[in-house]
Amino acid sequence: MFFEKIIGITNKILWDYLLIFLLVGVGVYYTFKLKFVQVRKLHPAMKQVFGGIFKKGEKADNDGMTSFQALATAIAAQVGTGNLAGVATAIISGGPGAIFWMWVSAFFGMATIFAEAVLAQIYKEKVDGEITGGPAYYISKGLKNRGLAVFFSIAIIIALGFVGNMVQSNSIAAAMNNAFDVSKVVVGIIIAFLTFLIFTGGMSRIASFTEKVVPFMALLYIVGSIIIVLMNYKNIGPAFGMIFKGAFSPKAVAGGVFGVSMKQAVRFGVSRGLFSNEAGMGSTPHAHAVAKVNHPAEQGLVAIVGVVIDTLVICTLTALVILTTGVYISGATGPELTQMAFTAAFGKYGNPFIAISLFFFAFSTIIGWYFFGEANVKFLFGESGIKYYRFLVIIFLVLGSTLEVQLVWDMADTFNGLMVIPNVIALFALGSKVKDSLSNYEKIKN
Repeated sequence: MFFEKIIGITNKILWDYLLIFLLVGVGVYYTFKLKFVQVRKLHPAMKQVFGGIFKKGEKADNDGMTSFQALATAIAAQVGTGNLAGVATAIISGGPGAIFWMWVSAFFGMATIFAEAVLAQIYKEKVDGEITGGPAYYISKGLKNRGLAVFFSIAIIIALGFVGNMVQSNSIAAAMNNAFDVSKVVVGIIIAFLTFLIFTGGMSRIASFTEKVVPFMALLYIVGSIIIVLMNYKNIGPAFGMIFKGAFSPKAVAGGVFGVSMKQAVRFGVSRGLFSNEAGMGSTPHAHAVAKVNHPAEQGLVAIVGVVIDTLVICTLTALVILTTGVYISGATGPELTQMAFTAAFGKYGNPFIAISLFFFAFSTIIGWYFFGEANVKFLFGESGIKYYRFLVIIFLVLGSTLEVQLVWDMADTFNGLMVIPNVIALFALGSKVKDSLSNYEKIKN
């Protein structure tokens, strides 16, 4: 009980106060420092990502992966249970206005994630013959602070590789058990086996998996969501009305069904948005570090698109599905609310649709998070530590499918929060490096 209380207090301090200000603050800092790069360069960023999406790309190897494969790996981690459960929680806890503040956090988050990707590219290096990188490398080499880099590495290995992946396997097992009545343990073993097959193939197999699965899973969910929103087209206008009105006067929304304040709308919208797109958290730079690009700023632009897809597209569609179907008055929350919205539209097919979507979202997140943790194992122990890390991840995946302990979720929040702090310190300190890189890129392009 004492340990649970300590975790609870720590999370309240981290997520209710400290991290929201740090993450939004670093986003505002880079927005102005880079002269609204997320607006000025959005079109070339989109062109760079989608312009070559159907071209035959080279395979990933020890020198890294293609720019699109790196983005797919980053999105694999970004698009997860937060896009289903997190949005629903934000609406119930902060009202529909929370979605407006989620957009605001995404806007500033685009500038942050640009900086993370650029720094990851600048400070990447080869470890035992394979290219790698991430915050530990730019903290260690850029800030010249090995201790802070080690702290970050330990926090992210625990947060994502171990505890975070337990949460993901738990979500898959619960959804599959609910939709298809499959034993949670059996689901856990299947997840562990499938992930092991991908892990053992190294960077090449991970890149091959993400570039194929991520576009498919995103498209599947986007199309399904659009169909539901169009089925309830008369409620689209009122839904946006609730979002914009609720952002500034929540109590005036939906006949007062949401008894929340503007402070709650801001708090839940910003925190869930940041938790979903992971801008500033130090996770996605590990994918962007290994991209084969001609200039660091190129991958920075690609990273911006990840936030657009995760928050502005997928999270927004989840919100519109919940609001246009009217299930927000049901009293349900989390994934159950999203499940209820899809069931209201698709009937008996709604539950399996969400279960399958959740499987792809959570499974791809496991692959992305494993990869991020692996980069930090390399930083701490070199290639020799990978086999032990791989074995432990498999064990945690099976355990996670069987546990229904709130403490596991709370611990994931704690270590997620702790890893943000050294990353944000580095982002503030290395701002001139990012600005110089963007200026150099713009000179070359002009």
